[in-house]
Amino acid sequence: MEPQRSPLLEVKGNIELKRPLAKAASRLPLSGRRLKRGPDQMEEALEPEKKRTRGLGTRVTTTHPRAAALNSAPQTQGQTAAVPRAPRKSAPRYSMAVAPVLKTQKPGPVVPAQKPGTTAAPPMVGGKKPKRPAWDLKGQLCDLNAELKCYRERKQVLDQENQQLQDQLREAKQQASVLGAERRTLEEELTRVRAQAEQGQRELGNLSARVLELEERLGTQEGLVQELQQEQLRLQEERRGLAAQLGEQERRLQTSEASLSDSQAEVASLRQAAAAREAVLAEREDRLHGLEMERRRLHNQLQELKGNIRVFCRVRPVLPGESTPSPGFLQFPSGPCGPSDPPTRLSLSRSDERRGTLSGAPAAPTRHDFSFDRVFPPGSGQDEVFEEISMLVQSALDGYPVCIFAYGQTGSGKTFTMEGGPGGDPRLEGLIPRALRHLFSVAQELRGQGWTYSFVASYVEIYNETVRDLLATGARKGQGGECEIRRAGPGSEELTVTNARYVPVSCEREVEALLHLARQNRAVARTAQNERSSRSHSVFQLQISGEHAGRGLQCAAPLSLVDLAGSERLDPGLALGPGERERLRETQAINSSLSTLGLVIMALSNKESHVPYRNSKLTYLLQNSLGGSAKMLMFVNISPLEENVSESLNSLRFASKVRSLAAPSPSGFLLTVGVCTLVLQASGTCIPKGCTFARQLTIDFWGCLN
Repeated sequence: MEPQRSPLLEVKGNIELKRPLAKAASRLPLSGRRLKRGPDQMEEALEPEKKRTRGLGTRVTTTHPRAAALNSAPQTQGQTAAVPRAPRKSAPRYSMAVAPVLKTQKPGPVVPAQKPGTTAAPPMVGGKKPKRPAWDLKGQLCDLNAELKCYRERKQVLDQENQQLQDQLREAKQQASVLGAERRTLEEELTRVRAQAEQGQRELGNLSARVLELEERLGTQEGLVQELQQEQLRLQEERRGLAAQLGEQERRLQTSEASLSDSQAEVASLRQAAAAREAVLAEREDRLHGLEMERRRLHNQLQELKGNIRVFCRVRPVLPGESTPSPGFLQFPSGPCGPSDPPTRLSLSRSDERRGTLSGAPAAPTRHDFSFDRVFPPGSGQDEVFEEISMLVQSALDGYPVCIFAYGQTGSGKTFTMEGGPGGDPRLEGLIPRALRHLFSVAQELRGQGWTYSFVASYVEIYNETVRDLLATGARKGQGGECEIRRAGPGSEELTVTNARYVPVSCEREVEALLHLARQNRAVARTAQNERSSRSHSVFQLQISGEHAGRGLQCAAPLSLVDLAGSERLDPGLALGPGERERLRETQAINSSLSTLGLVIMALSNKESHVPYRNSKLTYLLQNSLGGSAKMLMFVNISPLEENVSESLNSLRFASKVRSLAAPSPSGFLLTVGVCTLVLQASGTCIPKGCTFARQLTIDFWGCLN
């Protein structure tokens, strides 16, 4: 069977069979205005001149004899060849003659009808068309019209064929697009069928594997069924045993439920008892809080009755290598209640050599008697000293400002009293570490009552009226000019030192590290009284803040522990070198600040309207710890050596003057404390645990009365 040929290929073959027509430019003579014609020829020449048109531009050889004559006509000078173009509309009279030529491509001789007045075309000679004479323009025009008509008919035939071919081409394209769509559809269908077949093969393989797996599982399940049947028999036996046990457990459960009901009743009664105890506990907490507040109030009254300004005297022991003083040089008379009473008086004997020389006999030594709130002989230890001031430290924890000074000449034991001795011996610890240990311990006890405390420490020195930070580290060491005393804020009474470190502390180890750093940074120098003498006032301040969140109570107070610089008088006969001049300036600054301190204490005791705090950096920094409800204690430290008797007398006289400014009445003080104690005992109220000093004071008071 012969394969079907594509319509597109047929159309392409039909187009290739057609050949383009050969075109040649036809040449016509120019206008006859430049030809020399006679009068009889002018009329014939004008008509073709007016009707001249351009042909198709293709040279076509015809059998018309006139066309040959036109082509062979000579051209005159100045004429150009013109190609006549045939009009688009063909003449009807030439249609019959041109049709055979278009069909066979071999036109035969066509003799058109002659118009009157025209000459006939000459006959063909030897198969060639004879040329018309040049003057026969009308004949030439007729030939051209005949050729034009032939070409037009041929063009119509070609147009028809072209239209037929285009129709066939469109049909072929449509058929090709339809066949392409069908081919794509069939290809997609074929792909889908192949995919389905592959999927079917895979599913078939999976099903086969699944069948094998299920067969294996079936065999396994059959074995399991047998095992389960055996297990079922065993479980049935166990079920019968458990049923018997269940009956027993139900009987026991009934017994337990009865016991549970009794226990629930007991729990309810215990809860009621617990609620009652909680109520009692809350009542006792309220009572305890009231007692704590009452303790604070009575404790403050006790401290005020003892005096907001108190003076203690401490005599240091004789150090190895020093001369032992004479037996009557220092005497410590007993207290008003006998030898068991702590001493409060001191007697210092001084011999006047000048009086003995004038009379010729040795004069009796001059005796100087001094009375203080407490006197510590050379044998008193650090623990005994701190026990005396522990209640004053407790006042700081209760919210009252407290300031403790150590005053005296160089080498009298001020720094030892405040900071302690070297070597880390616990028995030699000074007031600063012992006070902080006491504060940490009491704050921990008060935590059970709802109080929480925080402590922030600072340590500065005042050297030549310049404030330096003793806790500075690195490049800030010794930069005293950067520290200034300023108010904490607008309208605030709290004072702070700018650029100084304020370190939160919570344990003794942190305090020891701060004290060690401060000892390294403090300004010291060698003097005649001491190999290493402190030439500045050191001020250790601990800001205490307490809060009772449950009751909305707060308290805050500073505890200031001050180690004053050595107080020596100036020797006017001393030769001043460069080093002595520096010591002289230091001594002048120290004595000036100590004098200002005495003036401030005098103004506070006299309740003057103006207190000269700003006359010294020391008093300006401590003004919140000196006035108002603040408690102040001065330790006057003296040397036991006879060679320092002059400086010792000056220190004792200054301390006696300070004590005389605010000394309370002993009888009124004892009577008031005794009455407060009697009231507490008569009402059945126990004295709080913290009031150990009040207990001892009550015992001493009744012992003195008996």
